[in-house]
Amino acid sequence: MMQFKMLQRLSRRLHVRIEGRKFNDAQAQYIEDTLMACEAINKANFYTRSGDIIIKHNGDESAVKTALFGLQDLDLANAPALHELSPRLVNKRYKEEMIDKTLLYIGKKIVLPAPVAAAWSWFDGIKFIGTAIKTLWQRKLTVEVLDGVAIGAALLQKDYSTAGAVMYLLGIGEILEEWTLRKSVLNLAESMSLNVDKVWVLADGVEVSKPIGDVQVGDIVVVRQGEVVPLDGQVVDGVVLVNESSMTGEPEPVRRDTGTSVYAGTVVEEGQCSFEVRTTCKHTRFEQIVNLIEESEQMKSGMEQQAYRMADKLVPISFIGAGLTYLLTRNVMKALSFVMVDFSCALKLSIPLAVLSAMQEASKRGITVKGGKFLEQIAQADMIVFDKTGTLTKAEPEFEQIIPFNGHDADEMLKLAACIEEHFPHSMAKAIVRAAKDHDLPHKEMHSDVEYVVAHGIASKVGRYRVRIGSAHYIFDDEKTKIPADEQEKFNNLPNSSSHIYLAIGGTLAAVICIKDPVREEAKQVIADLHTLGIKKVVMMTGDSKRNAQRVADELGIDELHAEVLPEDKAAYVKQAKAEGYTVMMVGDGINDSPAISEAHVGIAMNEGAPIAQKIANVTISSDHLQALVDLRRISMALMKRIKANYNGIVGFNGALVGGGVLGIMPPSQTAWLHNLFTLGIGLESMTPLLKKEEPKETVPTIDVTADSVVA
Repeated sequence: MMQFKMLQRLSRRLHVRIEGRKFNDAQAQYIEDTLMACEAINKANFYTRSGDIIIKHNGDESAVKTALFGLQDLDLANAPALHELSPRLVNKRYKEEMIDKTLLYIGKKIVLPAPVAAAWSWFDGIKFIGTAIKTLWQRKLTVEVLDGVAIGAALLQKDYSTAGAVMYLLGIGEILEEWTLRKSVLNLAESMSLNVDKVWVLADGVEVSKPIGDVQVGDIVVVRQGEVVPLDGQVVDGVVLVNESSMTGEPEPVRRDTGTSVYAGTVVEEGQCSFEVRTTCKHTRFEQIVNLIEESEQMKSGMEQQAYRMADKLVPISFIGAGLTYLLTRNVMKALSFVMVDFSCALKLSIPLAVLSAMQEASKRGITVKGGKFLEQIAQADMIVFDKTGTLTKAEPEFEQIIPFNGHDADEMLKLAACIEEHFPHSMAKAIVRAAKDHDLPHKEMHSDVEYVVAHGIASKVGRYRVRIGSAHYIFDDEKTKIPADEQEKFNNLPNSSSHIYLAIGGTLAAVICIKDPVREEAKQVIADLHTLGIKKVVMMTGDSKRNAQRVADELGIDELHAEVLPEDKAAYVKQAKAEGYTVMMVGDGINDSPAISEAHVGIAMNEGAPIAQKIANVTISSDHLQALVDLRRISMALMKRIKANYNGIVGFNGALVGGGVLGIMPPSQTAWLHNLFTLGIGLESMTPLLKKEEPKETVPTIDVTADSVVA
């Protein structure tokens, strides 16, 4: 039985301790995941050594307490084992490495006799000197050479304290750099992980919705255009074009037909197929993505790459400065001042840490950024293009009414529409399916195979009649659907305040579904804020009618509107804007937005949108609030300012140290210490938040009377 003790209670934050027992990392992760399943809890951190839990919540303390006491029912013996790449284990490993290295360094200085400490310093220094020689042998003059010369010179001068300090700080820097890369990789891999709860499984020739956890090896799963392949398997029927960039890095879609394999995490761009499941959700090839990301240069921003190149270019300057100083002064110690102060070390450490910190800060605000270079481009962007439905309007449009035509029954038409639409991940489709459920209209599969026509609608058959559902352009222009002669006036008087989805049977209009598409409350302010932050042009592009689109544009203060456009039109506009010199961000949520998202400098997908949009996007917004776009812009701009400030600070401070050494004001050992301490300091400063918290956490008078009691 777990015993809880309340330690601290603040506004939207609880600090609780589980007393009387110890937990391993797997159990701690299990508890965190269980708590995070509660909608009221935004973040839960469990610290195994103390048994403390820090919970950040939305204000519903009652729900939080219920979740806490629900931990009593957990069987911690069945806690899932942690993968070696789990963030908890990775963080623990690198923290322990830093602690061990620090304790060893301090222990050598305090415990070891001077001769033994000197021998140990030479033993450790040989590695750096050997690396320097090997690099020189390859005719390269890099930072490794500078480090080797600095350590070798200190050892030859019998300045073992300086040599040890340099090696210790270089070791800490390597751990931090590797930790940074690893965490970046894991964050990106996590952002690309599957988010599939249910799949369509063929059972006796009928498609049945089934939780992914219940799918077994041998089951036949159906996937369609725009959907994520949820599991590894082999195609048994149909032909699809699959985007496998998440697995291979190649952007071109690959044809998959009968007998070929499909892999979890890939996305169907065209077609439909059925495949036999070969591995369950617990055993897929998706983890291979980590290796792919580690080898990719996509993650590095232009400023990161520039800093690395600049760091190596500064090495020859350091040697030239050391040589000139020795020729002019004939003083070895003054010449060493150039070698002991390594400009590149701080550059290589602080900038990746700043980028990682920015990515993590964005993540805490519900924003997943798939690489540092996208933060740089977001800061530089001067145009943003929005889709309307599900982006500027709410992700969950609301069913308003259905207007039947040609003598059809309204309920029967809504059932038919829901039956067809439930196969496709679009906000309008979800609204129709919800409406049928709310009106207690269960629907069985009454149609043949369905085909999604991008940005148009859906084609299917019921009996011998062809059924079409979609936009006015698709129904009337492409399909040449007729309006019943005696109902033209009824059609002309359709309500103007809503979006319309048209249902046709056998080439004749059967019903019009009216969908309310309410504008997001925050959208107007977000657009105003983006203008204030330097966005020159805000554009809205939508396949919706000009009438409805104009209403939204006028309400929000959109600079430029394009209505009744096709996916290729959106992509063409973005391409043209790029050619005109704009740095373009594209924000969308649907399959029809995917070409434009892919074409833009930075593609941004709303989390509630189609899987293909999320997969190809550079940024995914998981929070259902457009304010995240403003936060993202501010974070990116603040990051660029920090990187520039770091660069100027590194050059200025280290330049002063070199000057002090050359003038004889400071010995090389002192400049080395100050240089390395400054490097660590600027690295730590680079990990501080970029944005100030808008709402200071208000404290609630200390805990109530039960705060100090132990609750069973």
